Amino acid sequence: MNECYCVNLRTAARRVSGYYNAALKPLNINVAQFSMLRRIHRHHQLSITKVGEVCELDRSTAGRNLKVLEKMELVTFSSAKDKREMLVSLSIKGLDVLEKGNIMWKQAQKNIEEKLGGEEKANSLLELLKTL
Repeated sequence: MNECYCVNLRTAARRVSGYYNAALKPLNINVAQFSMLRRIHRHHQLSITKVGEVCELDRSTAGRNLKVLEKMELVTFSSAKDKREMLVSLSIKGLDVLEKGNIMWKQAQKNIEEKLGGEEKANSLLELLKTL
């Protein structure tokens, strides 16, 4: 077994992402896209810069990811008061995908909890990860 924390955490992250991606596959989105939709919805309407901040991405990466979501018709862009900035919000289709995805996400959460040995162990892991 590799004792490198980085390698083990990256491997675990890829596996966990795979579980969520499989759960969300019927909606033709991945967990990163779903997470971005959730965060946009939580804030209702955000600038591209703010989307980057809440998703812990640089502005250019957030912008590229948002363009993909726009092509999928899941988000819409509108002009902000400052014409140099664009605001993004969920489209009606995006809201529908988010609603359906939440059900699939909850099932994926339960599956992960079971793999980790139950809710208590899963919550302990979350607390440990939050310290990083």
